[in-house]
Amino acid sequence: MHFVPLSDAIFTLLEELQQLFPSIPLVAEEDSTFLKSSNPDDNSGNVLIESISSAVADKVKNSGSPLTHDDVLRAIDRGGKDAVSFDSNPATYWVLDPIDGTKGFLKGDDALYVVGLALVVNGKVAVGVMGCPNWTNGTTANKKEENLDPCPGNGILMVSHVCCGTWSRHLSPEIGQFTTAQDVWKRCFVDACSVVHMARFCIPDSQTWNMIPLSVLFDSTTDESDTRDENKILLRYACCGSLCKYIMVASGRASVFFSRARVNTQIKAWDHAVGMICVQEAGGQISDWSGEPLDLAADLTGRRILYPSGGVLVTNGALHDKLVELISANYK
Repeated sequence: MHFVPLSDAIFTLLEELQQLFPSIPLVAEEDSTFLKSSNPDDNSGNVLIESISSAVADKVKNSGSPLTHDDVLRAIDRGGKDAVSFDSNPATYWVLDPIDGTKGFLKGDDALYVVGLALVVNGKVAVGVMGCPNWTNGTTANKKEENLDPCPGNGILMVSHVCCGTWSRHLSPEIGQFTTAQDVWKRCFVDACSVVHMARFCIPDSQTWNMIPLSVLFDSTTDESDTRDENKILLRYACCGSLCKYIMVASGRASVFFSRARVNTQIKAWDHAVGMICVQEAGGQISDWSGEPLDLAADLTGRRILYPSGGVLVTNGALHDKLVELISANYK
């Protein structure tokens, strides 16, 4: 089951963070509830914990003692909603999304799921790293764009540090391993498009173009060969979660990512934090639909939920002010 080697890597990451930065709390999407609530009759939860424990036993030091099921559960729970409580004071903490694009990941094949980790310091993302093991030369690209790929081959690791840019390199088929042939970091930049109808747009898989305010002004096409005019934009398809779209914008594969806030659906910090710094350091810009920066501290006690007005707007920077203006004029 492909979940186990990935869980091995994530568990190792959690253990390393705890050992190297014991005073920095973690905010993460998952906790062990899904394992503890597994059907006791089929013993699936224990089987999965046992598989993960066996996989990481040789890689994780545990004060010389054998790794137990409780050790696994405690590590998973470090980022759970009940693990830490914040207040209104500035804080430093990690934000982890162990699998962004879970539905695609569970289907297997070539789903563009992403593992993302960010360090937030005083309300700003300072460091970010995310990996997409199934990213390829052909990911949402046509032939003319293949030579522009910042990270050719299978898999991409993207890292960013405030004031240091965004960089990427190729991953080998083995998660966490690098090839020698392409063991080179390449700097990432957003595209230079400054004309709205010539931009390449992304939206969440769960949303449609008619949910976006610009649909009042522009039709959309997903066909690269379609002739575009001032009334039609190109909508690029990339399956799975939000972080894959951030990679697309940061690497210049897309110009804009729109995500609309919806009633009864929470926008989570881990779906955006690491992507925010990667796009910003590549030259892009992120805000809500009113043009205000995303507030990572709006959820005072949990730092888990974002409250963007209208939704999230991620752009190459050159288009940002114009798109905010168009949204303002057409958003109801």
